[in-house]
Amino acid sequence: MRPKIRRARRSDVADLGALVEEYWAFEHIGGFERTRIERNLHALIAAPQRGRCWIAASGGAPAGYLIAVYLFSLEYGGLIAEIDEFFVRLEFRGAGTGSALLAEFEHETRKAGIVRVQLQLGVTNDRARGFYERHAYRIRSGYELLEKPLADARFGRD
Repeated sequence: MRPKIRRARRSDVADLGALVEEYWAFEHIGGFERTRIERNLHALIAAPQRGRCWIAASGGAPAGYLIAVYLFSLEYGGLIAEIDEFFVRLEFRGAGTGSALLAEFEHETRKAGIVRVQLQLGVTNDRARGFYERHAYRIRSGYELLEKPLADARFGRD
């Protein structure tokens, strides 16, 4: 069954929260708090200039989601999108759900004038790397991701 992909709405937040919880458990990301996650999902959906969220459904069941955030890049001459989270439930993998989500995301962002897409990928996540490479994503040679937390924003505390 071909998945239905659409931009997430406020009414999807409970389903998205469940998907995020499943993704974080899958990736061993700690600190999941449903109330905070749902509040942040509501905030993102209400502010499309910051980014967007897409949801996939198959047979009426939530099958996956993709969240992208936007930032301005002087180097690339406009807005770029970073895929912040991208998850497809295990039972829907290999059936085109991830490809459909990625295609819809790319179509909408291209149409909106986004000039580039980037993402972070765990160095040991070979399955995801293969998926992205099949969709023409490549490692940006010569660069590494550096980060520095300025506050415990992930958990909503200073």
